[in-house]
Amino acid sequence: MTELRFVHLGFGPESVEYTEAWEEQRRVHAARFADEIDDTCLMVEHEPVYTAGRRTDPSERPLDGTPVIDVDRGGKITWHGPGQLVGYPIMKLPRPVDVVAHVRRLEEALIRTAAEFGLETTRVEGRSGVWVLGDPVEQRPQTGGLSLDFGVPAADPRTGDDEFDARLHGPEYAPSNAGQRREDRKLAAIGIRVAKGVTMHGFSLNVNPDSTWFDRIIPCGIRDAGVTSLSYELGREVTIAEVLPVVERHLKDVLEHAELRPRETEAAGA
Repeated sequence: MTELRFVHLGFGPESVEYTEAWEEQRRVHAARFADEIDDTCLMVEHEPVYTAGRRTDPSERPLDGTPVIDVDRGGKITWHGPGQLVGYPIMKLPRPVDVVAHVRRLEEALIRTAAEFGLETTRVEGRSGVWVLGDPVEQRPQTGGLSLDFGVPAADPRTGDDEFDARLHGPEYAPSNAGQRREDRKLAAIGIRVAKGVTMHGFSLNVNPDSTWFDRIIPCGIRDAGVTSLSYELGREVTIAEVLPVVERHLKDVLEHAELRPRETEAAGA
């Protein structure tokens, strides 16, 4: 693997419009495929935007017709904007490509980053990204409905109704309030694409955003969990400037020292 270099596209007042960064990704991707440059990670803070991966369901988009940019990455719909650090690692992987292994490496770098700030995070089976785990269901505060006999809270409608839409029920089930409900909540989302053996897109880490932006969509298509940020979980204001060098250090350590091996495949006829 080549040395990983970082390119800062813009933060704060110099935040970058999404399609401009997407075009830069494509340019860097072509250069990496041609071996004109080393592995490169673009780091950026975006202007507010909703982007939808290939698996996004129409019902997960904003109900009010807010524009959404459809992109060629995996995953579903999410939001990018102020207070969120976005990274696009553009790297050449061995063939056959192991996409899952690449995602796990990105998760590991972000888990280490959160730990350095004093926040314990983890992976959740079947759900990519980095998560803060909530309390056991029986220990969470009652949400919605009436209390049944013996004080047992009413069943959460999100767990029994695949079509339940939190956006039609006020702030009670809003993704941004998952911390108050002590539910699982996503700190960092990951969505990638691999073309010609070179990765595109990447991760978004919530540092200090206005999380109510997520309430207008079904973030990542997940209805029974929410979103969070470093600032919320730590109870203090954390800035992009604080987090950026820590993320880059852990990305460099994890990605440069990974033992890259092609995905194992079964022998023909097996």
